[in-house]
Amino acid sequence: MMKIPEARRMIREFYRNSNPTEDDRFRFVEAMRFLIEETKSSDAMLELGGYYYDEKRFDLALKYYEMSAEYDNIDAFVCLGYIWYYGRTGEKNYEKAFYYYNRAAEAGDMNAAYKVADMYKNGYYVEKNFEKYREIVEKLYRQIAEDGRGDHLLPEIYTRLAKIRADEGKTDEALSLYDEAREHLSWRIQRNPFFGSRSIMKWLIRDVYRLQPFDPDDFGLYDLFYLLQTPVKVRFFFEEQEYEVESVQEEGGIAVRFGETWFRDIDAFFEKAVLDGELLTTRYEELYDFEVM
Repeated sequence: MMKIPEARRMIREFYRNSNPTEDDRFRFVEAMRFLIEETKSSDAMLELGGYYYDEKRFDLALKYYEMSAEYDNIDAFVCLGYIWYYGRTGEKNYEKAFYYYNRAAEAGDMNAAYKVADMYKNGYYVEKNFEKYREIVEKLYRQIAEDGRGDHLLPEIYTRLAKIRADEGKTDEALSLYDEAREHLSWRIQRNPFFGSRSIMKWLIRDVYRLQPFDPDDFGLYDLFYLLQTPVKVRFFFEEQEYEVESVQEEGGIAVRFGETWFRDIDAFFEKAVLDGELLTTRYEELYDFEVM
């Protein structure tokens, strides 16, 4: 019979494992379900919902987020906003998304606040209002830049402000914001390879190269989000050994080869490519001498 301390230990061990097996995942889920049943912790419900969200099993994510929200967990409101905003379970519902985001934003949640801003920008459920969007983004930027509040959201806020500055013709300021966002995002992905963070990085990199030319003498791992869009071959080094990445035009899109392994597209490469037993994104600081061949 499992005990609460044992369940917590199994959960800690799972998070320390950067490349868990299916058995590891099964044990983690069983420990989480046990902990929820025994403690009725809304944070544990939220945590398991987050695991399923990362796994793209959105029906189960919704279940546990709703369980957590019944205890007025603000973070659960934010997560439910994401479920309905992006239609993760197959149905977009901007009314529900705005309800949950706005409820969390009114409680001071910065994550929810920038999503409320996005809804004003896009006119989702509310009237389009770009000035309202800009006002919220500028306010969130000041909170991060001046006192560090919400700096875990720096990539989300800085990339939005960078686009505003680029549209204003302030290219240097936009690029500076993108640089800071990239640094924080690289650190985040290294520790948690969440697909949402990789998506932000992809669009960040591609936005940067709309503002400045690509420099073949100075680039790294995440610049491959830009380079691999067309057929190209790139080499780099890790622990004095040479490795090669190649993108190939195939029917239906670009496929990517890393060593002897093929990936169906660029996103799959960044999600699954492994080097010496660790995800490539985990080792990004150890990769060097990138060169277009």
